Amino acid sequence: MVEARPLATRTAAAAALVALAAYLGALVAAVATAAGPAGSQPAQGQGSRSQAQPGAADCIVIDDFARSRTGEFPNGWEVRKEEGRRVFSVQEEGGSGLRFLRAVADGLGIQAARAHEWNLDQYPVLAWSWRPQQFPAGADEQRGKNDSALAVYMLVPHSRVAGPKAVKYIWSEKVPAGTRLESNRGLTQVKVLRSGAEGLGRWVEERVNVRDDYRSLFKAGESPKPAGIAVLTDADDTGTRARGDYARFRVCRQ
Repeated sequence: MVEARPLATRTAAAAALVALAAYLGALVAAVATAAGPAGSQPAQGQGSRSQAQPGAADCIVIDDFARSRTGEFPNGWEVRKEEGRRVFSVQEEGGSGLRFLRAVADGLGIQAARAHEWNLDQYPVLAWSWRPQQFPAGADEQRGKNDSALAVYMLVPHSRVAGPKAVKYIWSEKVPAGTRLESNRGLTQVKVLRSGAEGLGRWVEERVNVRDDYRSLFKAGESPKPAGIAVLTDADDTGTRARGDYARFRVCRQ
C-alpha cells in the first residue's frame, strides 16, 4: 500500500493529527445530531435518516439538493467552522435543471457533512456524481500538499478522542488512480478513485462498494453502521483555490 508521507517533524505531525481528530470527531457529532429543530429535517426520500424498508427501491436518496435553495448553504448539512458555510452553495444547472453542491475553497480546508444512517449490508453501494472545476495548484496528496478538488467520505463513529473511521474517495490531479493513502493514524483510509485533469468541467458518475472497501481497508469482519457522508474540496495546504461540484448522493443495493 502506498501511504502519504509524514509531516516534516514529529512535533508538527502530532499537532496535525490531534487537530484532525478533533475536527473529524466534531463533524461526526454534528451529523449524529443533525436532525435539529422542527423544520430542519429532510423529508422522506430526500436524505431521511430512517432505515430502508423491505420492498424499497434499489437506491435511496441521501441528498439531491432539491429541498435546498439555490445560492445558499444546503439544508441538513453541517460544518464545524462557520467560515465553511461560504465554501459550499447549492446551484442549478441551466437546461437540465440538475441541482448540485458547489464548493469553492480559497485557502481553506473545511468539510461539509450530512447525517444519514443506513444498513450497509442491504445497501453496500455509495453512488454520486462529481465534476472537477479547478485543481489546487501544486497539490500532491502523497507528498505533503494534501489538497484535492473533490473528496467524498463515508463516516463511521469510532472515538470521541481519536475521531471517526472514514473511507475517503478522492479525485487527484497527480496521484495515480488506485493508489491507497491513509491519514489520522490510519483512521482515514483513502482511495484515489480518479486521477488527472482530462475530466475537468465534466460530470462523472461514481458507484463504489463502500461496505467491501471498509471491510478490506480496516480488516473488519462485520459491516459498520455509518453516521453519514462528507465532502471536502480543499486548498489549505497549498494556499491556492480549488473548485468542484457534487450531485445525486444515493445508497444502492448494487
